[in-house]
Amino acid sequence: MGKPTGFMEYERKTGMAAAPKERIKHFREFHVPLSEEEQRRQGARCMECGVPFCQAGVMIEGMASGCPLHNLVPEWNDLVYSGNWEQAYSRLIKTNNFPEFTSRVCPALCEAACTCGHYGDAVASKENEKSIIERAYASGMVKAHPPKVRTQKRIAIVGSGPAGLAAADQLNKRGHQVDVYERDNRIGGLLMYGIPNMKLEKWVIDRKTSIMQEEGVTFFTGVDVGKDLKASKLLKDYDRVVLACGAKQPRDIQAPGRDAKGIYFAVDYLSSITKSLLDSDLKDKKFISPKGKHVVVIGGGDTGNDCVGTSIRLGAASVTQLEMMPKAPDARAADNPWPEWPKVCKTDYGQEEAIAVFGHDPRIYQTTVKEFIKDKNGNLNGLATIQLEQKKDEKTGRTAMVPKEGSEHKIPADLVLIAAGFLGSEKYVADAFGVTLTKRGNVLSKEGQYQTGAKNVFVCGDMHRGQSLVVWAIREGREVAAEVDYSLMGYTYMTVQ
Repeated sequence: MGKPTGFMEYERKTGMAAAPKERIKHFREFHVPLSEEEQRRQGARCMECGVPFCQAGVMIEGMASGCPLHNLVPEWNDLVYSGNWEQAYSRLIKTNNFPEFTSRVCPALCEAACTCGHYGDAVASKENEKSIIERAYASGMVKAHPPKVRTQKRIAIVGSGPAGLAAADQLNKRGHQVDVYERDNRIGGLLMYGIPNMKLEKWVIDRKTSIMQEEGVTFFTGVDVGKDLKASKLLKDYDRVVLACGAKQPRDIQAPGRDAKGIYFAVDYLSSITKSLLDSDLKDKKFISPKGKHVVVIGGGDTGNDCVGTSIRLGAASVTQLEMMPKAPDARAADNPWPEWPKVCKTDYGQEEAIAVFGHDPRIYQTTVKEFIKDKNGNLNGLATIQLEQKKDEKTGRTAMVPKEGSEHKIPADLVLIAAGFLGSEKYVADAFGVTLTKRGNVLSKEGQYQTGAKNVFVCGDMHRGQSLVVWAIREGREVAAEVDYSLMGYTYMTVQ
């Protein structure tokens, strides 16, 4: 464990973020890491509790509590405290293929379940995780280790997001030949084009995938399986196929005027900007520009926040964020006790920047679009919104958000970004492989497994479970790899925890 009195002696600290008005001048990551001395103090706060909820990864009231990867959090926190960075790295990668990703973009389910957080401030485990992996890279600990023996089994993975990459990494380490097919021009899927650069700089992805290539994984970009490459070809050439194509079917907002020019899905908006940024540092102008426009983001989640921060960086005249649900409480409610995931109001980096630039929080709660207003040329020039209120259906007993009569309001809008979530995977890939979709648009598998109804075809990640977190995608990639390995070899030494 860490220092026995560490949680009483030291306060929680994390790397300082650059001031909002400074960081909006660029698209780089903006947190300054702690000194080694301070980082070790943060490790000292971990008590290696008798029941370490931080690594439990269990579902409580429909929400995850603790790390779904069952990361050995108390172990590597203690190793950070003692300065044993090499062993800390060894324990970290035992359960997590990509700590360089999760330490940047994971909402830290481990910290939400930390016992210290029950009475005070949680241990800064996410900060310690990033410190371990970045120190490992800087000191040369992270090296390619190609498998010494190959099994002669071939596996195709369709999709290079975190689930596909995790499956590829595991199966390649086992000695199988793994080929990854990606329809975009760069590897990374959601990591590359779904998450803005200031949250995850893309050299971080390239650094890891380069090592995977050295270890024997082959990547094919610009190949749209199901269109450019027939499913029958993959099924013929490979022993197994793993579908990891994500859940990229966006949920639309149907209201009068939806055909107005100037309405885009958030994923298309963010992707266009990241591609232009990587290709030309935005000089090619091949992106959806918010400059000088009144931007309205529909959706209050992480993607909506990313749209807010991105729009501010590119010179939006104003940014408004519409959220259908009521504002969450600032502290845990009585019916949301630890170690449940805390359903509290979070002001993220994009909202912080909006407050700094425009002087107010961009979020308007319990509000939705009643009509998209357009001019005579069909261009969007405003929104008619309406407030929502909670009402209980007497027949079903369910509570729903319904329009409140007389609460209509008009706001300026030249650009609308729909960040209302996703409805499941894109159907053409499922049709190409002959797999069945659930009512939610996810690929159906055997209960508790990853095998689909199609012979030799497996599924994992968001395509399997629906829109979720990167950490869940990694877990599914590890689990499907073990299942594929067992189906090929009749046994497996792979572990998912």
